[in-house]
Amino acid sequence: MLSRVESQWDVMHRFTSVAVFLFGAVALVVPTGYSLGPVLLLLTSLMLVVRRSPRVLTASDRWVVGVLLLYGSVVGGLSLWDLGLRGFDRPVRFLLAVPVLLLILRYPPRLSWLWSGLAVGAIGAGSWAMWLKMAEGIERVGGFLHPIQFGNLSMLMGVLCCAGLGWAATRQRRVGWVALLLLGVVMGMIGSFMSGSRGGWVGLPVVGFVLYRGYGRQLPLGVKAGAVGAVLLLVAIVYGLPQTGVQQRVDEAVSDISLYVSGGERDTSLGLRFEMWRGAAQLIQERPLLGWGESGYRNAMEALGEQGVISPMAAEFGHAHNEFIDAFAKRGLVGLGVLLLLYMVPIRLFASGLAHQDYALRSLAVAGMLLPVAFIDFGLSQTFLAHNSGAMFYAFWLAVLWGSYSARRRYVV
Repeated sequence: MLSRVESQWDVMHRFTSVAVFLFGAVALVVPTGYSLGPVLLLLTSLMLVVRRSPRVLTASDRWVVGVLLLYGSVVGGLSLWDLGLRGFDRPVRFLLAVPVLLLILRYPPRLSWLWSGLAVGAIGAGSWAMWLKMAEGIERVGGFLHPIQFGNLSMLMGVLCCAGLGWAATRQRRVGWVALLLLGVVMGMIGSFMSGSRGGWVGLPVVGFVLYRGYGRQLPLGVKAGAVGAVLLLVAIVYGLPQTGVQQRVDEAVSDISLYVSGGERDTSLGLRFEMWRGAAQLIQERPLLGWGESGYRNAMEALGEQGVISPMAAEFGHAHNEFIDAFAKRGLVGLGVLLLLYMVPIRLFASGLAHQDYALRSLAVAGMLLPVAFIDFGLSQTFLAHNSGAMFYAFWLAVLWGSYSARRRYVV
């Protein structure tokens, strides 16, 4: 009987490992590839509904489950009231991530499959982006997504590969693992640069701070200096090569801000964002508690455009190009509150593992912190969770990373 149970556990363990590998490996290189791994995990997790799991949730597990349920229920409920069933499409992903989290807690994937999947996915995204940019002449690479989504998610996978370096350094074949993850870091960043998505670049110093808190204090000064130098060299090369388009995007940003401040032009890329934020801020003052809802927001912004309060072109957008302002304007303080909890609860819980002596556990803690930190950064210039790719990445990677972290922490003192 015991061998049968052990055999079943081994099969499930292998299956979750393969599904998590696919979640990273094909996320950006096939149409809706980011859904393949989560769908496999979700279908498998349904057996937990009909079969009672002996796993007892810790207080921290309940916090993560609670924040996923809270965000999905509140945002889904308000959207359902406003838009009907179609408004429940993206919020429901956060509810569906809960059974996946329960599955991962019971059958955590092998970390070699998790980190290699992220590395393969980042390398694939960066390589494809280089081909589309250099060979096919696409100005802003987006693959199967919008360039902002593609670029930021490519960067995210590269950043998560950084987190895996602590685990890789303790492996028996550490040279190969470190090389694979470092290549994932570089190619993930290149994918972002090829997309021209400037919003993700702003948060790199904060990402660097999280990595320093996780690993930097134990490294020799020479290694730290070398790492910083390598990053600066990569940035300089990418910026200096005209073919990448990075220099052009930076120059455009400076020009947009200058034109907007001087009152010369509002309908530039950044100028339109400023106008959207200004209009949304006015709407927030009028309905601060529950906001305007999706349809109400659109109508109110169109009215502001017709009145000349904001640029008519800015009024055409259905979102504020800022996750926090958008949540505040559409769902009020309630919506903003649950959004902040969605990010801050994982940050608080993963922070306890940043100095753990077990580097496999620490790598998961660093990755777990980087996930919400990166999404906060992305959300400053884009309503990232309003897109299927953003909602899937956050909800299900949170489930995978927390489930793996919590499951390992039970056996590591």
